[in-house]
Amino acid sequence: MPAIAYIALSPNGLNIAAKLQKHFGGEIMTKSDGNIKQIIGRLFAQKTAIIGICSAGILIRSVAGELGDKTDEPPVIAIDELGQNIVALLGGHSQISALGSAVEITQKCAQILGANAIITTAGDVSFGIALDNPPAGYILVNKSDYKKFMSNLLQQQTVSYSPDFDWLAKSKLPHAAAAQLQITVSNQMIEGSEQQLIYCPQNIVVGIGCARGAKASEIIELIDKQLGAHKLNPQAIAYIASIDVKSDEAGIHEAAKHYNVKAVFYSAEDLEAQAARLVNPSDYVFNEVGCHGVAEGAALAATGADSQLICPKVKSANATCALAQTTKPITTSKGKPQGQLYIVGMGPGQDSWRVPEATAMLEAAQDWVGYGLYIDLLGDMGVGKTQHEFALGEEEKRVRHALELAGQGKQVALICSGDAGIYAMAALVYELLDLASNKGGVTDAAKRVEVQMAPGISALQGAAARVGAPLGHDFCTISLSDLLTPWEAIKTRIHAAAEADFVISFYNPVSKKRRTQLAYAKQVLLNHRPADCPVILASNIGRAHENIRYVNLADLNIDDVDMLTLVMVGSSNSRKFMRGNGHEYVYTPRGYAKKRRLNIIEKD
Repeated sequence: MPAIAYIALSPNGLNIAAKLQKHFGGEIMTKSDGNIKQIIGRLFAQKTAIIGICSAGILIRSVAGELGDKTDEPPVIAIDELGQNIVALLGGHSQISALGSAVEITQKCAQILGANAIITTAGDVSFGIALDNPPAGYILVNKSDYKKFMSNLLQQQTVSYSPDFDWLAKSKLPHAAAAQLQITVSNQMIEGSEQQLIYCPQNIVVGIGCARGAKASEIIELIDKQLGAHKLNPQAIAYIASIDVKSDEAGIHEAAKHYNVKAVFYSAEDLEAQAARLVNPSDYVFNEVGCHGVAEGAALAATGADSQLICPKVKSANATCALAQTTKPITTSKGKPQGQLYIVGMGPGQDSWRVPEATAMLEAAQDWVGYGLYIDLLGDMGVGKTQHEFALGEEEKRVRHALELAGQGKQVALICSGDAGIYAMAALVYELLDLASNKGGVTDAAKRVEVQMAPGISALQGAAARVGAPLGHDFCTISLSDLLTPWEAIKTRIHAAAEADFVISFYNPVSKKRRTQLAYAKQVLLNHRPADCPVILASNIGRAHENIRYVNLADLNIDDVDMLTLVMVGSSNSRKFMRGNGHEYVYTPRGYAKKRRLNIIEKD
């Protein structure tokens, strides 16, 4: 799903949406995409930020049934048709969108369009600040007390806070040294109240070293002990850091998820640069990984030169932990996250056939890798992405490139047509990961990437959906290309599938140079199936110039087929018939006729 979507109901609204899309990305939705009310409701339920260039009423009525916890609602923003006024309707201070709260997005839109930002939230209007939406690097600890605290503040009570906190100092809060209300900034475990808000700066990094396969529970217990010993709030953790050879260590990633932070990783050289600052340097560790300390070194590398170790290395059976602290929150890191390779099956090419998970992966990826035609089919989704296009025949080259890019800590989408696991790149990804680096595999860094795969609608599924239900009983697929598979092996499979009476989908049936394989398959099949066995010839399924034809097996002409054609041959039981609308349909019965006959016999 996109991070943001625009609802445009007029030509001018479309122009405004296009202008905003250049800055924020996302997708533009119009009446041509379907029922607008349903689209808006679905986007809201998926936590997608919504900008409607339409009346506020349309947006409110569309999401009314989904309204609940305001802290878990995406931004909803209305812009008038002339682009003069922008209103933050919902999600004013919500932080679930990566693009910011509705107030923040509204203010950015106003700058882009030269429009009026209309903000109605009490804190913003009265004090020029949203106390429930602190700046990056700070967390409001006692959110449940915020509503009552604001109520007291709006009743003209004064508040005390440190003038060193610029965010507060620049506001119009009624400050007083001796006040009824208090705002405290601390990374210590402090319990707030309706009279005291606590903001925790994320200024601590946890450095972790561990044995391969260390359990997350052990790592978390070790971290919790050190936090407790120093009375530190777990929300003060900005990152969990370690050495790059641990970037695929499941326990570290699970621990990071537990504390709701990212895990980042540094090279041995980066960690060794901290050697002079280590409290517990180790020659043994140096001989093993090339630096004198992993836990302490990672904590210090991630917090910078002005930091200090507040908890030197401590050990458990399988892990080490160290804590480093800075004076200010940490909002960025020079460490690299674990690389992500998204293997995306985009389906035949039609947007509506692409599964939401695949769309989410495409949105998340920084880099797209694929055959040029497949990338082109995704159209405007590729705006802002670094695109790496490869030609046909460069399959291994493109997969290696995708893995090595991800090995640099990037989020990479390897784009395939149909389903990536069916005659596509997924198997090659795992083959290269399985190979030793010195035997044709990828680098060690690439081997440590996380791989996720989204299913896609394959050509045989798309074709079957268009013509009826030809895959209603047992079926198989066979590629007739002998570039990677010996022809003798392919012949064996053709004979076996023909004798077993499978519905067969032939991929790669012909090429400019390869014209005999499909003819051979036809002759074999005629020995096991009737001459009028239905054959479906489907090309460009789900794309422009889609073409579907029916022929009988005996009439199959190789010259009617090209490399983009899927040839689906029915079983001996497959049937073709015409309905009243004049269209022909093919189906393969599963055996319910026998069940019906038995029911009739039982009734008799």
